Amino acid sequence: MKNEKILFLSLYTYSLTGGIEKVCRTFIEVLEELKSFHKIKGHLNLSLHDLKNFSNHKGFNGNKFLYAFAVLKNAFTADIIILSHVHLLPFAKLIIKLSPKKRVILFAHGIEVWKPLAKWKRDFLKKIEIWAVSRYTAEQLRKLNSVQNKNIKILNNSLPRSYSYSSAESLKANTQERYRISTDDQVVLTVCRLSSLEQYKGYDMVLLAFKDVIKTYPQVKYIIAGKADEMEKQRVLQLIQDCKLQDHVILAGYINDQELKALYQLADVFAMPSKGEGFGLVYLEAIANGCSVLAGDADGSRDALLDGELGLLVDPEDGDAVYQGLIQLLAQPTTEDEIVQRQQMVETHFGFARYVEQVEDLLTSAPPSPEIEGATLQKINGS
Repeated sequence: MKNEKILFLSLYTYSLTGGIEKVCRTFIEVLEELKSFHKIKGHLNLSLHDLKNFSNHKGFNGNKFLYAFAVLKNAFTADIIILSHVHLLPFAKLIIKLSPKKRVILFAHGIEVWKPLAKWKRDFLKKIEIWAVSRYTAEQLRKLNSVQNKNIKILNNSLPRSYSYSSAESLKANTQERYRISTDDQVVLTVCRLSSLEQYKGYDMVLLAFKDVIKTYPQVKYIIAGKADEMEKQRVLQLIQDCKLQDHVILAGYINDQELKALYQLADVFAMPSKGEGFGLVYLEAIANGCSVLAGDADGSRDALLDGELGLLVDPEDGDAVYQGLIQLLAQPTTEDEIVQRQQMVETHFGFARYVEQVEDLLTSAPPSPEIEGATLQKINGS
């Protein structure tokens, strides 16, 4: 692999702050690490919608013609082409048409592949490698798009190289005043985009559960942080009013990474009983900052929480299960020893050093042969 050059194609990398973009940024850090240790010859990232241009990264501000030209030009000299999103398959198809033996790898994150794809895409997936971020995503690829096990490897997401682990107290005082949280309050936090087109993150279930949670914990506060479209914001505000939770719920809106870290450290419980997580990096971020975690048991969250070792998994569609889970976590404040133990488990299974090892292993493994059928799915998750 030492003489191989990697071309990494993305839609967005630095111009958005969502989960897929975080994965892209961390993956570029991995490529930089592999290059510095002479594991690969070089790498280049081409991002369709980014504006920035700097070393080993070029953005094309949405210009598909210039992007396609750059992709084809650099694909001829690259040994491996890695796609960050299924929407980039047309470029890969053109590359394979011109250079049939080129090695192509696709990241499969979540909902973008949890549906039947166009026939040409399903057929094309049989010719390339797929790195699924969780067992659930791999299962959906097999079930809905007939992708064979031999084409899929599981590469769980990772925290970035620079991510720092902190106790729940270090920034707490700085954030309490901003959100008018008293020292006696307990805080439940959800971090996600509030979208009228998605509505699978589970904050509705937490709000409905809070009607009863406040009867046991009258001083508990619920903070929902994340950008919201206007339709969803109004719907959530109406739900808060209907549940008479105006004194208990704070819609924080969009927050930057520094503010997010402070919010994690303010919170006692991170609750996102989602039904649509491809993996769930936010769970790892929450644990790294000292939160107890409640998540759904029906998607990729199981991988992020190591099947319940790192947090509480509940049926995301069972309102009573969500309520009981919140009561359980609020009744059992996390000790400093438990925080440190969970942080160490996150670092062991999902830390940057482990992620670099996993990517190197996958890159050095032989690509699937189209003639071999029924190979066993290889799980790479640090366990």
